Amino acid sequence: MEEILRGFDPITLDAMSGIRLMNRTDTKFVTTRPMLERLLEMAQDDYFAQEIDNRRMAAYYTVYFDTDDCAMYTVHETGHTNRQKLRVRSYVDSRLNFLEVKTKNNHGRTKKKRVAIDDFNPDDSEGFDVQSADFADFLHTNLHYDPLTLSRQIENRFDRITLVNKGKTERLTIDTNLRFHNVATGSDRHMGDIVIIELKRDGLVASPILDHLRRLRIKPHGFSKYVIGSALTNSSLHCNRLKPKLHDIEKILNL
Repeated sequence: MEEILRGFDPITLDAMSGIRLMNRTDTKFVTTRPMLERLLEMAQDDYFAQEIDNRRMAAYYTVYFDTDDCAMYTVHETGHTNRQKLRVRSYVDSRLNFLEVKTKNNHGRTKKKRVAIDDFNPDDSEGFDVQSADFADFLHTNLHYDPLTLSRQIENRFDRITLVNKGKTERLTIDTNLRFHNVATGSDRHMGDIVIIELKRDGLVASPILDHLRRLRIKPHGFSKYVIGSALTNSSLHCNRLKPKLHDIEKILNL
């Protein structure tokens, strides 16, 4: 994989920060590592690969918070479009950490608000207190839930590749080596060769990657890491609406 990524022209994190997709649409795809390698070979001439400290794959860690009865999960699983997630996202290699509130409205638009966290340790997330007074104003302004009712529910780790098209009108994130640890149940799940691709583009501008995805028969497929990870690691959760997606994922895993 690293050898294929070296075939892309690099783009720095500073250059990435100047790319603002003001009318963004997001589309997710699910595939396998062998198919990803074919996709990357096809896309080399059209995209930059983000490079940080001479690395083109970055380690990520996330821990999600929810109520004891997983109210945020339930709102998503039952199909409500007005929903939220609360998480700490850690960019492990660069040691940057953020408390984030993601809000999706009934028009399909997602807004993310975040605040930096000092001294967060991804290997000891239990030491982080979401109920700290340091975050009270931020959560009161952006979150619809009482922080006093929330606790850590599930962690995930993955490696991310970030591509930007040469026209700088879209960003592509590619997540591999995805694994879950459910804090509430103690259950773990490694997702094997599963790859999650998310295309973030400025409105409906032409996208080079869409032609490649169609050629490889990689179709759009929703995948919420929090929701799918929770369903796979907590058998007490209701997941009837997720069963077709879970079935598709199992099929991909068994290819």
